[in-house]
Amino acid sequence: MDQQFQTFEDQRYAREDSVEVARYSTETVPPEWWQNDAYQRSDVVLESHTDPTGWKAGAVPIIDDRPPAEATSGNRLLTVLLFFAGLATSVSLWLFETEAGAVNDLPTLMMAVGRITGLVGGYLLFIQLLMMSRVSWLEEWVGARDLLRWHRWLGTSLVVTVLAHAVFITYGYALTAESGFVDQAVTIVTTLPEMLSATAATGILVFISLISIRFARTKLPYELWHLIHLTGYLALLLGYGHQVATGANLSGPFASVFWPALTALVIAALVWGRLVEPLWLNVRHRFEVAEVVAEGANTFSIYMDGKKLDKLPAQAGQFMRWRFLTRNGWWQSHPFSLSAAPNSEWLRLTVTAVGGHTARLAEMEPGTPVWAEGPFGTFTAQRRTRRRALLIAGGSGIAPIRALLEDMPPDTIVIYRASRPDELVFRAELEDLAERRDAWVRYVVGSRNDPGPRRLFTPTGMLGLVPDVNRRDVYLCGPPGLVDAAVATLRELDVPDSQMHLDPFEF
Repeated sequence: MDQQFQTFEDQRYAREDSVEVARYSTETVPPEWWQNDAYQRSDVVLESHTDPTGWKAGAVPIIDDRPPAEATSGNRLLTVLLFFAGLATSVSLWLFETEAGAVNDLPTLMMAVGRITGLVGGYLLFIQLLMMSRVSWLEEWVGARDLLRWHRWLGTSLVVTVLAHAVFITYGYALTAESGFVDQAVTIVTTLPEMLSATAATGILVFISLISIRFARTKLPYELWHLIHLTGYLALLLGYGHQVATGANLSGPFASVFWPALTALVIAALVWGRLVEPLWLNVRHRFEVAEVVAEGANTFSIYMDGKKLDKLPAQAGQFMRWRFLTRNGWWQSHPFSLSAAPNSEWLRLTVTAVGGHTARLAEMEPGTPVWAEGPFGTFTAQRRTRRRALLIAGGSGIAPIRALLEDMPPDTIVIYRASRPDELVFRAELEDLAERRDAWVRYVVGSRNDPGPRRLFTPTGMLGLVPDVNRRDVYLCGPPGLVDAAVATLRELDVPDSQMHLDPFEF
């Protein structure tokens, strides 16, 4: 085992004695260090009031070339059109089965709105579950970033339409029966078939939406949040019985084809993405822990062995969901990015301990079995639309960025943001890759109130380090605050969204 990873250990420690991280202070950094080699491959950059770029480390020289063609968005457009076509079809089921003049007063209007919102809510629930299925073709077709963004937007829309359905239907029945709203709601729940299950499904959806708010999500352990989120499948089962039993627009000639077909598609995607693909992956590769190596403060790397790793369909920058089959952690699954490009000998992921489960991973013994799902994500070099790239990392976001650097073209720039020098991990590897791939690494070290970090995510600060930033693909991975600040700055500099690539972990 030691011999297998000896080459990598050599790479990690070859320059340990010769490389010292400069502190973020002009008093502790020799004033001539940036003047000896203005464009050295790796620098801790400091703010300057005299250098034209605004940085003492200097900017990377620009090599002019012709940019390639802009990326097309045909897949995204087609997916959006298919979504709205399905939505229109679900609403048209009410239209086809409603006679002209049937909506002629307030009660019938309320009932009509209630049925339409019910159809829309049912359709959105199916689409939400389709996006949660983890089928590889859907992510490759659309992209992880768009899937996550649509999932969040549709989740809010789903809760609103389901609640609107309940309110309008109940109000319509109350007007017809000339009874109070609350009394009618109790009557509906207690007398109509499958209404208790529909009420439970509505409660589940509302609860999931509440814990998905960023503030609430950060307060819950990831394992608990993820377990609750998966109850969305239960909402489908509970709600579907209600749709079949009481749905007024689900039994016509069109509905009898549309809804079963949509149900079959979603169930097939769930079975394939959640069961078949993971089972085939693990039977084929048989992952197990090979070694755990400390990388820095609260950070360590896990190396994994497996069978036929050269056949693993993974790329640098992607992540997988890992379930380490230990006595205390077998029931927990976490998404971790690959921190080195996949190869035929081993896989590596790098973990920052932020809780009890991740801290215990550092104590795993070699030979621990691993259950994996994936790979996921389109945070890969194949998504580039420009000849050159800018990689921006902060915190544990350096893991996929370090892996991506192996696949990036010459003149790639890496900006690595850290609060303290001892938080910089993979420094020797980054600098070795920079030398071998003609790339550039810039470390911005210090607290958020220090001059350099404050300057970094400003238009002038970004241009000082990357003058041609709007002609590069930009890959961002790090804490939400860093990513949000970087995206805002890039948009000010007219970097198109098609050139910005974010690494959101999937749901």
